Amino acid sequence: MKKAFKIIGFSLLVIIVLLITAPFIFEAQLKDMVKKTINKNVNATVEFSDLDLTLFRSFPQATLVLKDLSIINKAPFAGDTLAVSEELLLEMSIKELFKGSDQPKKIDELILNKAFVNIKVDSLGNNNYDIAIVDSTAVDTDSISNPFQLDLKHYEINNSRLKYVDESNKMALSLENLNHQGTGDFSLAQSELDTETNSLISLDYDGTNYLNKNKLALDAVIQMDLDKLKYTFLENQATLNQLPLTFNGYVQVNEDNNEIDLSFKTPSSSFKNFLAVIPAIYAKNIENVDTKGDFIVSGIINGIVDDTYIPKMDIKISSSNASFKYPDLPKGVDDINIDVAIINETGLIDDTFLDINKMSFRIDQDNFSGNGEIKNLTGNMLVDLAVKGTINLANLEKAYPLEMQQDLNGILTADLKTSFDMNSIEKEQYQNVNSSGVASIKNFSYKTPEIPNEVKIASANFKFNQGNVQVSEMMLTSGKTDINATGSIQNLMGYLFTDQQLKGNFQVKSNTFSVNDFMVAETKTIEKTNEEGVPTEKPKVVTTGKEAIKIPSFLDATLVFNANTVLYDNLELKNVVGTMIIKDETATLKNVTSNIFDGSIALSGNVSTKNAIPTFTMDMGLNALDISKSFEGLDLLQSLAPIAKALQGKLQTQINLSGNLNEDFTPQLSSLAGQALAQLLTAEVNPEKMALLTTLDEKLKFINFKDINLDNLRGKLIFNDGNVEVTPFDFNVKGIKVTVAGNHSFDNIMDYNLTLDVPAKMLGSEIGNTLSKLSAQDLQNMTVAVPIGLKGSFQSPQINLNMQQAVSGLTQQIIAQQKKELTNKGIDALGNILTGQNKQTPKTVDSTGTPVITPKDTIRNQQQQQVKDVAKDILGGFLNKKPKKVDTTKVN
Repeated sequence: MKKAFKIIGFSLLVIIVLLITAPFIFEAQLKDMVKKTINKNVNATVEFSDLDLTLFRSFPQATLVLKDLSIINKAPFAGDTLAVSEELLLEMSIKELFKGSDQPKKIDELILNKAFVNIKVDSLGNNNYDIAIVDSTAVDTDSISNPFQLDLKHYEINNSRLKYVDESNKMALSLENLNHQGTGDFSLAQSELDTETNSLISLDYDGTNYLNKNKLALDAVIQMDLDKLKYTFLENQATLNQLPLTFNGYVQVNEDNNEIDLSFKTPSSSFKNFLAVIPAIYAKNIENVDTKGDFIVSGIINGIVDDTYIPKMDIKISSSNASFKYPDLPKGVDDINIDVAIINETGLIDDTFLDINKMSFRIDQDNFSGNGEIKNLTGNMLVDLAVKGTINLANLEKAYPLEMQQDLNGILTADLKTSFDMNSIEKEQYQNVNSSGVASIKNFSYKTPEIPNEVKIASANFKFNQGNVQVSEMMLTSGKTDINATGSIQNLMGYLFTDQQLKGNFQVKSNTFSVNDFMVAETKTIEKTNEEGVPTEKPKVVTTGKEAIKIPSFLDATLVFNANTVLYDNLELKNVVGTMIIKDETATLKNVTSNIFDGSIALSGNVSTKNAIPTFTMDMGLNALDISKSFEGLDLLQSLAPIAKALQGKLQTQINLSGNLNEDFTPQLSSLAGQALAQLLTAEVNPEKMALLTTLDEKLKFINFKDINLDNLRGKLIFNDGNVEVTPFDFNVKGIKVTVAGNHSFDNIMDYNLTLDVPAKMLGSEIGNTLSKLSAQDLQNMTVAVPIGLKGSFQSPQINLNMQQAVSGLTQQIIAQQKKELTNKGIDALGNILTGQNKQTPKTVDSTGTPVITPKDTIRNQQQQQVKDVAKDILGGFLNKKPKKVDTTKVN
C-alpha cells in the first residue's frame, strides 16, 4: 500500500509539473502559429498585447487567451477599426497542443468579451469585413490554410457592441449591451444550435429612426444543415420592447443568393400587445392597464435575396373596437381600429408599399381617424393620406402617461387630404402637390420651462390648397405680448417630410410686443439609465439659468410688422413698422422705423445666431432724440459718448455698427467696429452731472462751462477694438475757442487733448494794460493757446495744464508782434516798453571809463528772456485768479 501511495503521489506531481510547465513549452509555438496564420490569411493590421496559455482555467481543456485584440482595415477603408476586443478566449483539448505545427488544431469553445465590431458598406458596395486572403494555389485548404479549425460546442459574445452602416441602402443598425451565446456541435453535418440573445437595438433607414435603444430578446433553437447551409428555426420566441413574437421557417445560403421563408405572429391577441410596441419608458406598468379588444401582428416573408430581389412580404397589423385605460388616469382611449399592411408582391424593392386602410380612436366625444397609402418606399415615394377629426389636446395626457415637460391645451380640428410624390417636394414643384381641406385650433396653450410665459392661441385657421397653406387668422398672446398674424406657408409638406426650411410670408400686427416674453432659457437634457443603458425615466429638460435669443434655423420667412409698442429690456419703442426676413438663422431688418425718446429712429441691418457667438451689423439714423432720455435708456450711448450725461437737448446722428452680441442680444462693446456722425441740434450743459466738467470748472477760473454753446455742433466718432476715437472738433465758450481731440475706451478710460484759444483782451485789466503797451490795436486779435491733457476716467479725471507750452506760445507772439511794431525804433525800445520806462539805457563803461558796446545777440537774448518772464507773469495771474470767474461780458 505504501508503494501504491508513492506511485500515486509521484503521478500527481508529474501531472502538476506538466500543468505548470506546459504553457511555457507550447506558448511560444502557439504565438508563432497565430502570427503566421494572421499574416497568411488576413488583409488587415491585427495586433494583440499578449497571448497566454493556461491549463488550470478549464482543465482538462487548454485555454488560449488573446489580450487587447484589434483589427484595423487597409484600403479602401484604411485606418478604420473593424473590430476590437479586450479578450478573446479559445478552448481546446490538451491533446491538440501535441499536434504538429502543420496539423489543424480544433477549437471547441470561443468566448469574446467586451468587443466592438464596426461593419461598413460604402456607397459603391465595398465592405470592410471582406479581409480574407484567398490562396489560389492551395489544394487542401482544411489542412494547409487553416491551422485552427472551428469544431465548436459553445461560443459567447459578452458585453459587446455591433454597428452596421450600409451607405448604399441608407441603413444603420446598432446593437448595444449585446450578450449572445450558442451551444451546439459544429463538427456534425446536421445538429441543433440553442441560442440566447439580449441587446438594445437601434435602426435608422433612409433618415428615419424606427428603433431607438429598444430592448430585444431572442431565444431560438436552430436546426443546422452545414452541408446544404440551411438553418431552420424550430422553437423560437422574440420580444421587442414588451411585444412577444413567435416565428418559424428557414434561411438557406445558396451560391448566388440567399433564400428566406419565415412566418411570424403574436402568441396572443390581447391589445396589451399594442402598448408593448411603445418604448418601455412610455408604457409603464402595462400589466395593470385595463384593455379590451385585440391587437394582432402577423406576417410572411419569403423569396430570394440578391442584388435584384428582396423577399416578398405580407405583414398585417390589426385591431378592432379595442380600448385601454390606465388605472391612475381619468380618461381612456376607446373605439381603436387599426388596419395596416406592409406588402411586396413582386420581390422588387420599389414595389413595397404601406397600406393604411384605417386608423381611428376616440377620447370622450372626440373622434379622430386617418387612412392612406404610401408606395415606392425606397424610391420616389408616393404619398396619399387623409385625416379627419377633433382632438382635445388636454385629454392626451389624461388618457396616456406621456409625462410631458409642458402642458398642452386646445381643440384641434382637421379635415385634410393630400397626395404628392417626394421628388416634387424636394424640387419644390408644388404644382404637383394636391392638397385640400381646412384645419383650426382654438384656445391653445403651451407651457414650457424654456420661456417665462404661457403661449396662448385664441384661434388659428388654416386652408390647404396644393402645396400652400393660407393662414387666414392667428391670434396669439404671451405675457405682455399680443400678435395678430395672417399670411401663407409655401412648403408645409416639404418642411414636414424633408429637411426643408419652413417658407412663408406673414403680416403681423401687435398692440404690445415684449421681446423679453420670448427670451429662451438655455437648457440641457438629463437622462437616467440603468446599468444596461436602458432609460429608467423620460429624459428631462432643465434650464441652466442663462437666457438667450435663438433665431430658428427651420424658418425662411418674411414678416411685415406693425406694432404700437415694442418693449425690449427697459426700452419702449412706439409705432414700430418695417420688414424682417428670417433665413439661415439670420434676421435681416429693412426700413424699420420707430418713435423713441421724443424723437424717431430708422434702422436696417441683420442679426445672426448661426455661429456660437451671435453677430450683427446695423445702420441706424437717430433724429431729434432727447439727449437725457437717450443716455438713461441706451447703454450703447453711455459708452460711445459719456459726456452726454451732462447734456440736455436734442441729438441727431447716423451710426454704422457691427460686432458680436451677448446671449440677450446686447452688444459686446469690446467687439464693436464702425463710426457715428453726430449733431447736437440744441444742447445745454449741466457740469454738476459730470465730474470731468466740474473739475475743469474748478481748475480754469477764467471760464464758465455753463456758457458753452453746443448748438448744431457736429462730430465724428470712430470705434474699434474697444476704443472710441473722436476726430477734432471745435466749440465756443463766450469767445474762447475750444478744440477737442482724443479717444476713450468703452470702460470710460480717456486720453483727450483740449486746446483753449483765449483772447488777450480777456486776461483782466492789470495784465491787459501791460500787454496793451505793446500795441493798442493789434493786441485786440491776440490769443493765448492753453493746452490741457485729460486722462483717467470721466468720473475721476486727471487734468494736466501744459504751462510750458502756453508760455512759449505767448512769448513767440509777443516777440513776433514787437518785431513788427518796432522795426524802425531799435531793439532798446522793446526793453523800455517792457520795464514801463521811457529812458535810454545807460552805456556800459570799463574801468578806464571807455564805453563798452554790448553785442546785439546778447541784447536780443536778454530782451527775449524779459519777454518770457512777462509772459509767465501774465499767464500765472490769468490762470490762478481765485476770487471769482472773470465776467467776460464786461471786457472790451
